[in-house]
Amino acid sequence: MALTGRTALLAALGSLPVGLWDAGWTGILAVNAPLALACACDFALAAPVRRLGLTRSGDTSARLGDPADITLTVTNPSRRPLRAHLRDAWPPSSWQPGTETEASRHRLTVPPGERRRITTRLRPTRRGDHRTDRVTIRSYGPLGLFSRQGSHKVPWTVRVLPPFTSRKHLPSKLARLRELDGRTSVLTRGEGTEFDSLREYVPGDDTRSIDWRATARHSSVAVRTWRPERDRHILLVLDTGRTSAGRVGDAPRLDASLDAALLLAALASRAGDRVDLLAYDRRVRALVQGRTARDVLPSLVNAMATLEPELVETNARGLTATALRTAPRRSLIVLMTTLDAAPVDEGLLPVLPQLTQRHTVLVASVADPHIAHMAASRGNAEAVYEAAAAARAQTERHRTADQLRRHGVTVVDATPDRLAPELADAYLALKAAGRL
Repeated sequence: MALTGRTALLAALGSLPVGLWDAGWTGILAVNAPLALACACDFALAAPVRRLGLTRSGDTSARLGDPADITLTVTNPSRRPLRAHLRDAWPPSSWQPGTETEASRHRLTVPPGERRRITTRLRPTRRGDHRTDRVTIRSYGPLGLFSRQGSHKVPWTVRVLPPFTSRKHLPSKLARLRELDGRTSVLTRGEGTEFDSLREYVPGDDTRSIDWRATARHSSVAVRTWRPERDRHILLVLDTGRTSAGRVGDAPRLDASLDAALLLAALASRAGDRVDLLAYDRRVRALVQGRTARDVLPSLVNAMATLEPELVETNARGLTATALRTAPRRSLIVLMTTLDAAPVDEGLLPVLPQLTQRHTVLVASVADPHIAHMAASRGNAEAVYEAAAAARAQTERHRTADQLRRHGVTVVDATPDRLAPELADAYLALKAAGRL
């Protein structure tokens, strides 16, 4: 039972004449008895909260940035009408800043024996599972003097998926893929190419592609054309250690890596390649294997939704051993990690030969655009010091990338908005060169 603001005001007004007249207990009862009777009747006529029936329905998943609508059905089994204020509580990250009060609170009236539906629209600001289990209802009497309040457990979970903003680059990358995949045959031959057809030699063709047997049977020189093989294996390895928690702009580095991995997975699955996912720091955080081309992207998105950076140093030996077990045959291993000098020198470089001797390795890293801005700043002593620090950071990063390239690793180092398309371009270049 709760005292409303209206009741408190009436009680104050009712006690005023008693203080002025000093009439004693008789005056108090004479003045406040009607108010007390009205409050008692109002409380008695308020619909009971505990007997209400509540069920949920609606969205169970949504992409980050998109709304999710959750419908709450309130059933009133009592003989009294329900006049209530309802609060549907969700975690703070389920709302845009400043909109929680308006979105989570509802007024409703439910006649006896009937039900009503109300909809709560979530606008999550973080990936992952958003859970709620409690709905608080305050039931008022017809006069609004007293209320009954109680809570019901009505659990529900909404999984917020990565936004996949790099999807806009997919059409242009698919156009390039179609050029490689038979429509415009490539003239290079490597580990990942297969014979396509014969055609007449034109100046500029690689003489190693000449088919001498076919040339002997014809009056013109014939060359073989090759196309990238399908059904290659690609393993996306996400480093979820402490370096992935560093924020670049408004989001951690891990989010940019997830977006780039999704674009590459979508492109590779369209190319007929098999894509697996491994997320690791000191243990396996996510593992997706053996999905078909149709199921791989939904499976990856679902697995990535709950990934968060772990504030621990990544175990490079454990990551390498797990990657080798996950990819027993020759594969393209795409490692999304940092290019900071210390983690690479002390962790990745000592174990890198184990990967490169069996697999093609591509390292993708998120660069901070603020570093380039600092390197170009001038004007005062503070700006000059910032420029010197940024130049040193860039030099160390370039040195680390060069070390990886000397081990035969392809390196993609780009800002968050450019990482996904540049990683896709690197994949297409490897495929065109027959290195997959």
